[in-house]
Amino acid sequence: MDLRCTHTGINKQLVKEERIKTEPMNRSFEVFNANGTKNGEVTQYIPIEVEINRHRKQINIAIMDLNSMDMFL
Repeated sequence: MDLRCTHTGINKQLVKEERIKTEPMNRSFEVFNANGTKNGEVTQYIPIEVEINRHRKQINIAIMDLNSMDMFL
């Protein structure tokens, strides 16, 4: 199933419950559901470093309303 997600996202409720430190976005952007309805606006993110097979990369995870899902990669 293609959810058409263009950014790595984490559920804002999970961020709140786990008290994860966030950073403000330089420029916010709107989030839309796969059916085209507006979901909200991303104004904060979580910077993390990911390592896969000794390759490291810094990514920013957008904080958004994902309903029952914790994260979209």
